[in-house]
Amino acid sequence: MEYNYSNEMKTRLRRIEGQVRGVLRLMEEGKCCKDVVSQLSAIRSASDKAMAQIVAENLQHCILEEQEAGRDTDKVVKEAIELLVKSR
Repeated sequence: MEYNYSNEMKTRLRRIEGQVRGVLRLMEEGKCCKDVVSQLSAIRSASDKAMAQIVAENLQHCILEEQEAGRDTDKVVKEAIELLVKSR
Protein backbone atom coordinates (compact mmCIF):
# COMPACT_ATOMS: atom_id res chain seq x y z
CA MET A 1 0.00 0.00 0.00
CA GLU A 2 1.36 3.42 -0.93
CA TYR A 3 0.89 6.28 1.52
CA ASN A 4 0.42 9.88 0.63
CA TYR A 5 1.87 12.13 3.31
CA SER A 6 0.66 15.71 3.42
CA ASN A 7 2.87 18.69 2.75
CA GLU A 8 1.93 19.86 6.25
CA MET A 9 3.44 16.69 7.73
CA LYS A 10 6.59 17.04 5.66
CA THR A 11 6.91 20.66 6.81
CA ARG A 12 6.47 19.56 10.41
CA LEU A 13 9.27 17.00 10.02
CA ARG A 14 11.55 19.58 8.39
CA ARG A 15 10.95 21.80 11.41
CA ILE A 16 12.02 18.91 13.67
CA GLU A 17 15.08 18.44 11.48
CA GLY A 18 15.91 22.11 12.05
CA GLN A 19 15.49 21.67 15.79
CA VAL A 20 17.98 18.78 15.72
CA ARG A 21 20.48 20.95 13.87
CA GLY A 22 19.88 23.61 16.51
CA VAL A 23 20.71 21.16 19.30
CA LEU A 24 23.92 20.20 17.53
CA ARG A 25 24.80 23.87 17.27
CA LEU A 26 24.13 24.34 20.99
CA MET A 27 26.43 21.42 21.73
CA GLU A 28 29.15 22.74 19.44
CA GLU A 29 28.90 26.13 21.18
CA GLY A 30 29.26 24.40 24.54
CA LYS A 31 25.88 25.56 25.86
CA CYS A 32 24.67 24.26 29.18
CA CYS A 33 23.00 20.90 29.67
CA LYS A 34 19.70 22.55 30.60
CA ASP A 35 19.43 24.27 27.21
CA VAL A 36 20.33 21.12 25.28
CA VAL A 37 17.93 18.90 27.22
CA SER A 38 15.15 21.49 26.92
CA GLN A 39 15.49 21.49 23.14
CA LEU A 40 15.70 17.69 23.00
CA SER A 41 12.48 17.55 25.00
CA ALA A 42 10.82 19.86 22.47
CA ILE A 43 12.03 17.59 19.65
CA ARG A 44 10.63 14.52 21.38
CA SER A 45 7.28 16.22 21.88
CA ALA A 46 7.11 17.34 18.25
CA SER A 47 8.12 13.87 17.07
CA ASP A 48 5.48 12.19 19.25
CA LYS A 49 2.80 14.51 17.84
CA ALA A 50 3.92 13.79 14.28
CA MET A 51 3.79 10.03 14.90
CA ALA A 52 0.32 10.29 16.43
CA GLN A 53 -0.93 12.31 13.47
CA ILE A 54 0.52 9.88 10.94
CA VAL A 55 -1.01 6.89 12.73
CA ALA A 56 -4.37 8.67 13.08
CA GLU A 57 -4.53 9.54 9.38
CA ASN A 58 -3.47 6.04 8.38
CA LEU A 59 -5.96 4.47 10.78
CA GLN A 60 -8.78 6.51 9.31
CA HIS A 61 -7.82 5.35 5.81
CA CYS A 62 -7.48 1.70 6.90
CA ILE A 63 -10.82 1.69 8.71
CA LEU A 64 -12.58 3.01 5.61
CA GLU A 65 -10.90 0.33 3.48
CA GLU A 66 -11.90 -2.43 5.89
CA GLN A 67 -15.49 -1.19 6.09
CA GLU A 68 -15.76 -0.98 2.30
CA ALA A 69 -14.53 -4.58 2.09
CA GLY A 70 -17.08 -5.63 4.72
CA ARG A 71 -14.39 -6.68 7.19
CA ASP A 72 -14.08 -6.07 10.92
CA THR A 73 -12.04 -3.00 11.85
CA ASP A 74 -10.92 -4.21 15.28
CA LYS A 75 -7.64 -5.62 13.96
CA VAL A 76 -6.49 -2.36 12.34
CA VAL A 77 -7.38 -0.36 15.44
CA LYS A 78 -5.44 -2.79 17.63
CA GLU A 79 -2.43 -2.61 15.29
CA ALA A 80 -2.47 1.20 15.37
CA ILE A 81 -2.58 1.23 19.17
CA GLU A 82 0.28 -1.27 19.37
CA LEU A 83 2.31 0.85 16.96
CA LEU A 84 1.88 3.92 19.15
CA VAL A 85 2.66 2.01 22.34
CA LYS A 86 5.84 0.55 20.80
CA SER A 87 6.97 4.01 19.75
CA ARG A 88 7.23 5.05 23.40
